[in-house]
Amino acid sequence: MTPEERAALRFDSKTVYYPEDDATQSIAAPLVMSSSFQYDAEIYQRVVEGERKDVNIYGRCGNPTEYQFEEQMMQIESADACLATASGMAAISVVLFGLLKSGDHIVCDWTTYSSTHEMLDHRLTDFGITTTFVDTADIESVKAAIQENTRLIYFESIANPTMKVADMNALVEVARQQEVLTVCDNTFASPCVIRPLEWGVDLVVESATKFISGHSDVIGGAICMKSEKLPADFLEQIRWDTMVKWGSPLAPFNAWLLLRSMQTLSIRVERQCQSAMKLANHFAQHEKVNRVWYPGLASHAQHALAKMQMPTFGGMLSFDVGNANKALKVLDSLKLACFAASLGGVRTTTQIPASMAFLDIPEAERRQMGISDGMIRVSVGIEDIDDLIHDFDRALALV
Repeated sequence: MTPEERAALRFDSKTVYYPEDDATQSIAAPLVMSSSFQYDAEIYQRVVEGERKDVNIYGRCGNPTEYQFEEQMMQIESADACLATASGMAAISVVLFGLLKSGDHIVCDWTTYSSTHEMLDHRLTDFGITTTFVDTADIESVKAAIQENTRLIYFESIANPTMKVADMNALVEVARQQEVLTVCDNTFASPCVIRPLEWGVDLVVESATKFISGHSDVIGGAICMKSEKLPADFLEQIRWDTMVKWGSPLAPFNAWLLLRSMQTLSIRVERQCQSAMKLANHFAQHEKVNRVWYPGLASHAQHALAKMQMPTFGGMLSFDVGNANKALKVLDSLKLACFAASLGGVRTTTQIPASMAFLDIPEAERRQMGISDGMIRVSVGIEDIDDLIHDFDRALALV
């Protein structure tokens, strides 16, 4: 298949297909575990002269299995380039430190993953990089927050855990007018639900640990790029200038697992989205549930926007049962769904954001984000939906 034919494939086919291995003709991706690679005079000279692309040098610098994962991510994200990293947070850290220097400024949505929020609010300030947090649903607030030293606007396609949907067109237009970059964390949606690069976003970060893996057995991340504002080799630059120096590459075995998992991404997420919609509707009518957050519900603040941007509404939802004690009782009583960290797996996973993922965020900031003490976050799996509803109903009956 030619590159042009491959690019013309529809999304579901792109997740499944990759070229057979040249050496063996294997249709399954080979796993290359070597940490070191043999040089010859030609390779040595290329490395000395700085021509490092497509050269196997050392495992921390890159690996053939990792490169194949990057190529596959480029295909499914509609990207021009990809850089694989050890985790989702490594992807976020590498891209931010690759873009920013002391004195730079970020505009970021209030509601982002807790580790991202803490890094922007605390760790980056140690390096002279500041952040203004706003509600990116209010585009005028975004415009007002931009300063002369603003370098980028950072947001999540679907926010963790309030399910706020980013207005891609509006944010990209503001960034274009102000000559700043856009960086979108697409983890909660996955490329199945929305591909921000197709909407004009410059850089996308994904925690591949989540939906791309789908099996709760691997950690990894990716940075994908399609931007006229950045050099075409920007991700290669930060591979060497940032990721290699920090020692945060994706491990070969993890890359191999992610390649395997990516081939079932479409059918997994399709099932998860269908079940999430049914579960959200069920919770919306449940007497023990005070509120449901899901983009597919008409009650969601950005429901019309979600319908315009997404063919489906994702496998994540949240609901509120009143207080932290009730939330804990519900989750501790589940039998089919599990009470654990992370998301995106084939088994339904639940957590209490206020006292788990966002525990280290001050209460006042959690309120600003819209995170209540009784909020329960649900990553819907691929179980039978009737069994899943029964499991939640039985647990809710106890509070």
